[in-house]
Amino acid sequence: MSEKTSRVAIVTGAGTGIGRAAALALLDDGWTVALAGRRPEPLEAVADESGAGARAFAVPTDVAHQPSVQALFTAVVERCGRVDLLFNNAGVSNPPGPFEDWTAEQWKGVVDINLNGMFYCLQQAFRTMKEQSPRGGRIINNGSISATTPRPNSEAYTATKHAVAGLTKTASLDGRKWDIAVGQIDVGNAMTELAARMAKGVPQANGEIAIEPMMDVKIVGQSVLYMANLPLEANVLFHTVMATKMPFVGRG
Repeated sequence: MSEKTSRVAIVTGAGTGIGRAAALALLDDGWTVALAGRRPEPLEAVADESGAGARAFAVPTDVAHQPSVQALFTAVVERCGRVDLLFNNAGVSNPPGPFEDWTAEQWKGVVDINLNGMFYCLQQAFRTMKEQSPRGGRIINNGSISATTPRPNSEAYTATKHAVAGLTKTASLDGRKWDIAVGQIDVGNAMTELAARMAKGVPQANGEIAIEPMMDVKIVGQSVLYMANLPLEANVLFHTVMATKMPFVGRG
């Protein structure tokens, strides 16, 4: 297998949760996947679990630092020749406690990863996809249903995810002349470490604490794979995948 002939993807936040599920789905479908994340051990574990051999490789990356993102794309292009897909997934949740008690550093910590990191990866993907031959590619941003609908006490996460929706819309326009398709996946209550608390009871808009239905995170991986495999003449601008009975639509 020649790595330069395989479809090449970068998945950020690939060591756990939705990133891991998406990376495994892509690898199972024959993609070559660069697994990006801050901790090398989970990335290596995903590569080993996939059984994909050289098609799965770890590139430790901190998306909050632009030089680290640039180094990620440079390493992938040097190894594989191009980038066909970026799953722009890395993110963190809100700081603990009421938002009025958060420090400036806690607020900036969320913004640096969820918004700045998303932008740095988007920017570098554009730079790469514009110059490669054949040019173009696809970018899928992880927006979360918090990109449209907040939970109580989620100012940092919700604000950054609303901003991601703006990035997606604008980049989808800017990418047209370069054959770059940009879309967004909004996920509700997939069973991951980040969302596991939903199954134990979380605050609702009316002040109650309620256990919420969950779905298998592998379903999200299949959704990312579907979007990834579309021809570049088609784009899913926004894709919502959620636990069917979770509180989201209407009043619950």
